[in-house]
Amino acid sequence: MATKYVNAVISEENNDNSLPVLDGTLGPSAVDIQSLYSRNGLLAYDPGFRSTAACKSSITFVDGDKGVLLYRGYPIEELAEHSEFIEVAYLLMHGELPNATQRKKFDDAIGSYNLLHEQVLSFYRGFRRDAHPMAVMVGVVGALSAFYHDVMNMRDADDRELAAIRLVAKMPMLAAASYTYSIGRPQRYPNNTLDYASNFLQMMFGAPNRDYVVDPVLARALDVILILHADHEQNASTSTVRLAASSGANPFACIAAGIASLWGPAHGGANEAVLKMLMEIGSVENIPKTIDRAKDKSDPFRLMGFGHRIYKNFDPRSLVIQKQAKKVLAHLGKDDPLLEIAMRLEEIALKDEYFIERKLYPNVDFYSGILLRAMGFPMTMFTAVFALARTAGWASHWLELQGESHGIDRPRQIYVGKTLRHYSKKK
Repeated sequence: MATKYVNAVISEENNDNSLPVLDGTLGPSAVDIQSLYSRNGLLAYDPGFRSTAACKSSITFVDGDKGVLLYRGYPIEELAEHSEFIEVAYLLMHGELPNATQRKKFDDAIGSYNLLHEQVLSFYRGFRRDAHPMAVMVGVVGALSAFYHDVMNMRDADDRELAAIRLVAKMPMLAAASYTYSIGRPQRYPNNTLDYASNFLQMMFGAPNRDYVVDPVLARALDVILILHADHEQNASTSTVRLAASSGANPFACIAAGIASLWGPAHGGANEAVLKMLMEIGSVENIPKTIDRAKDKSDPFRLMGFGHRIYKNFDPRSLVIQKQAKKVLAHLGKDDPLLEIAMRLEEIALKDEYFIERKLYPNVDFYSGILLRAMGFPMTMFTAVFALARTAGWASHWLELQGESHGIDRPRQIYVGKTLRHYSKKK
């Protein structure tokens, strides 16, 4: 297909050839091309939406060049240091941090809706014992649509907020059950005397026939993990949720679609891939060979956990997660050889011109797998924990979209198939 070039002049004057420029409060401006096809008969071609703003949002801002991540204007580092996940979930959903009264009301609501219907627990038995937890979560979260469909009026703001609360409240038990089912252990119920992270830990690792005492250091580390992963602007899974929501689909079905998108190794499964890579490296002595392989274009090996499609600087979450990993390992008295390999690999790579020129810095996935493993999570649960955290962001974006007159999302295409031809029977 031949490529033609069109000189496009964008003018501030209000004439037939001008396209308006939209400004946000932070970040780059955008050319509003909504009238491009109707006025000029042209489509915008942007595979992967690298240069496309698909919506206006006030939830999260990322500046990859400067290594900035803001939730409703608050730097992620400050929230990870001073806040709690439930407070952050409220912030993402409502736009402001809660006062004491709002926080108690939100906590009470989470506690009121954190149980699963007993029939939902029976769904788990339909999966193979060795099914990946993410496969189970896609199915079970989607199935919740059958339980909360006729009882919701999506035109009512209170019903919409209740749907979002249900999503955040039920996800810990949904995720924990996907693990306990795989090991044949009965599922513990939520304990409303515990905070969100502690509750998830006791449902994950506690047995129903004895008490489980939550380690506060591990609970805080998990809370930080949840905060760091709660949202990340218009990534693949969030865009998937918004795309599904634009059709008016049930919110549980929308989140199930997001979980399916998150599962990919290029997205939420990256921390699992990092851990497998560190295991493959095996020892500090093998790092130089690993670096050489990463530079070799003919070698299919990829250095996982370095670089990010958005961040061309340090991922601000990576330093926080590294700090937590060291803290947890010191608390548990563990010497994880993978942490030593990771830190040495990071040190060598950050001094190498190849990585410096390409701005390949460690991202949040580089250390999160080590931290989760130290806390006792099996590798198959890494992405499920990510989904648990990201539900707060997904629910917030779902709420935001419901409040707009957005209409259904319908991307266009450049058709490159056969031109018109007529049917004739093959001889």
